[in-house]
Amino acid sequence: MGKTKTKKMRGSKSCGWGQSKQHRGKGSKGGKGFAGSKEHRMLKFKKECPEHYDHRVLKKVNIARVINLKDLEALGDKEINLTEMGYDKLLGNGEIKKKLKVIVPTWSASAEEKIKAAGGEVVAE
Repeated sequence: MGKTKTKKMRGSKSCGWGQSKQHRGKGSKGGKGFAGSKEHRMLKFKKECPEHYDHRVLKKVNIARVINLKDLEALGDKEINLTEMGYDKLLGNGEIKKKLKVIVPTWSASAEEKIKAAGGEVVAE
């Protein structure tokens, strides 16, 4: 004799999930609210609530490339164009003794004071 297959009866209590406790409790829903939004319900939430995943705080900010006064003396010229070198801002850290003409888009007040005290000038591009 062959093996007999058991038919699942329509309207049975377990519907093929074994005991009646399985697949019917609160845990079978997967949680309430945003529960599972980063795990088992991720695709659903990305589709329905895309703004939930928009991390505006984490977006990149344009960072200016800066140079200090103490690094200018090593360049050694009388006229220095920092824009051509790729710098965006001149800061006033350090001392300068040479008379220099510095071409840069932005600079700090202390850098301007120190360059003018040495007899130089700062020019905006």
